[in-house]
Amino acid sequence: MTLIALIRHGPTEWNETGIVQGRSDIPLSENGRAKVGSWSVPLEINDFEWISSPLSRAMETARILTGRTEPTDERLVEMDWSEWEGMTLPDLRARLGNLMTAWEADGLDFRAPDGESPREVQARLRPFLAERAAAGRNTAVVCHKGVIRALYAMSVSWDMTDKAPDKLRDDCTHLFALSSDGTPTPHRLNLPLVEKDE
Repeated sequence: MTLIALIRHGPTEWNETGIVQGRSDIPLSENGRAKVGSWSVPLEINDFEWISSPLSRAMETARILTGRTEPTDERLVEMDWSEWEGMTLPDLRARLGNLMTAWEADGLDFRAPDGESPREVQARLRPFLAERAAAGRNTAVVCHKGVIRALYAMSVSWDMTDKAPDKLRDDCTHLFALSSDGTPTPHRLNLPLVEKDE
């Protein structure tokens, strides 16, 4: 069995102020760096290979957690929110109404104008997962909320037209088992990134 562990990057100033990031390359905030520095990698993924999204917030999170500059893969980049990037959540709600209602209406096909849908994120993740499974390499991935949700949706056949079957918490590792063709199934969700002893 091949395992993949997903970790969301630490907070940025845009996260903290409710601005839509998408592929905008926003670094970790000072608070974000301190927060990631307080995390401990779960023992069960200590011997995993590491790969990061190429966006700086993910690369920096991986570097803080491992003490190394880890390889990156473009397929792990955040979902493209296109013209909505840089907007505040209240601005986006003013345009769309209730954001979750708008998303649930289209489910996996929800997308910003000229942006990317969760279904399209899944399409670019599938070859990555198949490669990891074929190589038999347990892998820790530092990425983004949109990527984690897309992979989770794939793993439980969730079409995103209603509430997720499980709540995926930040500051946690989410472990998925990969079949021989890379199809994921949940293994252990919400494994805390326990704070280091002071």
